[in-house]
Amino acid sequence: MERVVGTVVRGLRGPIINQGDSIEDIVVESVLKASEVEGFNIQDKDIVTVTESIVARAQGNYATIDHIAKDVSAKFGDDTVGVIFPILSRNRFAICLRGIAKGVKKVVLMLSYPSDEVGNHLVDLDILDEKGVNPWTDVLTEKQFRELFGHNKHTFTGVDYIDYYKSLVEEYGVECEVIFSNNPKTILEYTKSVLTCDIHTRFRTKRILEANGGEKIYSLDNILAESIDGSGFNESYGLLGSNKSTENSVKLFPRNCQPVVDKIQEMLKEKTGKNVEVMIYGDGAFKDPVGKIWELADPVVSPAYTAGLNGTPNEIKLKYLADNNFADLRGEELKKAISEYIDNKGTDLVGAMEAQGTTPRQLTDLIGSLSDLTSGSGDKGTPMIFIQGYFDNYTK
Repeated sequence: MERVVGTVVRGLRGPIINQGDSIEDIVVESVLKASEVEGFNIQDKDIVTVTESIVARAQGNYATIDHIAKDVSAKFGDDTVGVIFPILSRNRFAICLRGIAKGVKKVVLMLSYPSDEVGNHLVDLDILDEKGVNPWTDVLTEKQFRELFGHNKHTFTGVDYIDYYKSLVEEYGVECEVIFSNNPKTILEYTKSVLTCDIHTRFRTKRILEANGGEKIYSLDNILAESIDGSGFNESYGLLGSNKSTENSVKLFPRNCQPVVDKIQEMLKEKTGKNVEVMIYGDGAFKDPVGKIWELADPVVSPAYTAGLNGTPNEIKLKYLADNNFADLRGEELKKAISEYIDNKGTDLVGAMEAQGTTPRQLTDLIGSLSDLTSGSGDKGTPMIFIQGYFDNYTK
């Protein structure tokens, strides 16, 4: 019988992961059990994805605000510290800010506007136009910002992040001055000691600061890049990719992930005889059209993946073929012509008209987004995703 289903994505339930658990054993056992219970066969080129959260939990990669404070204090001493371009998130940054505040004497908090790096808005762009404010040139004090825009709560969380972040700093008896600017150089008028908290633009921000008189310039990936008094750490990303664990601690992005995916692939090969691809995923890379939030708050979508997931798709746009190359064909004749075209397509379709609109993003970004949307971030209880047919096409 002709196959009528293409890609199939399954969220797999598993046990609650604790520190010291073998994440490799748990993932393999969960996949095999799901295959048995749900009645599907594991095939070559199937994909298993594992959320970064349970990998970090198994590793015990945690740190407290005291660990953060000690590292920050060692880097900045008694300096006034500019904390610039943080994302607006109780889960992602609030606990980090508490640790930063506990390690310094004064904070100048510089927020980008109208939104943070990942699209959380402090004020609507249309209101900026109405008020005649240019976010690329205008620097605002907290008083000026309030006079212009008042108090605005986040669309989804209902939090006024200006008040919230300021209160977290002042909780430790630390003075906090809030300013608004999108120009990194603005902070240098207040202090030469800066902790830049942006994620994907951090290298540019640091370069600008260092080239314009900044003296002590660090980014979040420099904080907890090594263990502090036995804490967790991440040598590549530091605090980037961390999540709130408790009111006084964070779970860091997992480290040393490549051996994990390679081991899972090896174990599945031993158990099933099939070559299954494996990746660890964090936030997907997509944008919410209502809240305008770009989801990617992790430094990368995937910190580790097996070799078969390297690269970008090499796909033909079916509707282009149907409307152009084979516009005169119908039914089985059209199906046969398209199938033959796909079977004989080149290995590199970049720039080809037949491939336009296929958006050649990295496979890991596409699969990571698919996985993140499937697992969600709430109580679905499916931190592992099993994907079949992803590499198939119309001819399979």
